Amino acid sequence: MTEMITAIYEKGVLRPLEPLHLRERQQVRIQVVVDNASDPVEIVLAGLAQEGVLTPPQGYSDITPLSEQERQALAEQLGESQEKPLSEIIIEERGAIC
Repeated sequence: MTEMITAIYEKGVLRPLEPLHLRERQQVRIQVVVDNASDPVEIVLAGLAQEGVLTPPQGYSDITPLSEQERQALAEQLGESQEKPLSEIIIEERGAIC
């Protein structure tokens, strides 16, 4: 059974806003989805970020991380395609540090 409910988090406890049809001590899985859609500040910030006027907060990214297999394949591809070690290329791009 899958059921979507709304809850309030207060004092370290999620409190459902409607009755749940569960047995006492029944184990469940919870997926937390923060609902910022009703927060006017969040709506404005999201709009500004979407238009490129505002930089999203640190740690925020809508980029899906690579899987371990994808990272390994990319590392191998980069290792094969460079005449110089990647570290030397990075140092050259940064310029001399004085």
